[in-house]
Amino acid sequence: MVADAHAITTPYDTKKLSEETKSVVLDYLAAGIDPEKSVIFVQSMVPEHFELMHYLSSVITVKRMLHLPTYKEKIKLHPEDVTMALLNYPVLMASDILLYKATDVPVGVDQTPHLEVSRQVARKFNSTYGTDFPEPQIFTTKGKYIPSLLGEGKMSKSVKGSFIELTDDLETIKQRLAKVPTDAGKGESLPEKNSVAALLEFVGMFQGEDVKKEYEKQYLSDGISYKQLKDGLAEAIYKSLEPIQKRRKELEGKVDDVIKEGAEKASMVARETIAEVKEKMGFV
Repeated sequence: MVADAHAITTPYDTKKLSEETKSVVLDYLAAGIDPEKSVIFVQSMVPEHFELMHYLSSVITVKRMLHLPTYKEKIKLHPEDVTMALLNYPVLMASDILLYKATDVPVGVDQTPHLEVSRQVARKFNSTYGTDFPEPQIFTTKGKYIPSLLGEGKMSKSVKGSFIELTDDLETIKQRLAKVPTDAGKGESLPEKNSVAALLEFVGMFQGEDVKKEYEKQYLSDGISYKQLKDGLAEAIYKSLEPIQKRRKELEGKVDDVIKEGAEKASMVARETIAEVKEKMGFV
């Protein structure tokens, strides 16, 4: 699912939303998700997501939402745009999951509190109305948390200078890495939570743990040449992205059909869940 409705919880560019939504679908296809095996759809094209969100909101309190760490972080970033959409974000996420009765959900580490809301909502809703929503479990992958290039928090397109795009060419990747803040290149202990630590983590991801360990040894002894590290890392990242970029160009003409077919398939499941929920809740 491309969660385009979640994008409106903070200020966004209305002229770019549709284009960026299709771009994400294209990313999924280029990365290898097969629409013949997996339903790929856009959230806003399945209105049952918003209907179920309203029903689910009847069993979760405002107080619970206000205590979520992600909500507190967002209001610091956008103090003038604290909307109900932002407050309801976790309930909509719960709807996204429970609408399809998902049992296992791949989410980033930062989304763990939101998944716990989904579990809590499922329990309360089942207890109150006799539904059979499963309590979704998290499953993680190697990419469960991608650190920001800035060394603070996760990589995010909403934070300038923190990310590398799947469509970036080699020169662009080099430019992005060149701007990553560094230190003297050596020290008595390895950095843990800054941009240098992030660089070393990326080395491990894209060049392997052996290369990472060699840089760590250099850091604790003679020192690291960050130009060498960044250039080698840029090459490795681009090598990983190049096949995706090639497939992206080949698949551009298929996006609209995939979105349309995906919405139809998702809607079939969603309508069944909504009918069941309304019956349990006592609606006519």
